[in-house]
Amino acid sequence: MRIPGKRVQRTRLVRTDTYIIEVQVEAVIPDADPAEPCYEAETVELLREVEARAKSGDIEWLKRHGKVYAALDAA
Repeated sequence: MRIPGKRVQRTRLVRTDTYIIEVQVEAVIPDADPAEPCYEAETVELLREVEARAKSGDIEWLKRHGKVYAALDAA
């Protein structure tokens, strides 16, 4: 079910121990409560899949869905 409202693009960073993935997702500013943008279920599922793929090391899939950065340990 789609939430009625204005659709805007947002950048989300998904962080794991090894990678940081920058993903562009769609957020909705609901007509019923325009105070804060929210995400639809499909977007939340995409972000969960990005995290799971990052944890499993599926770099090729991640590169098709966003920018991939290597996380470095600070000295």
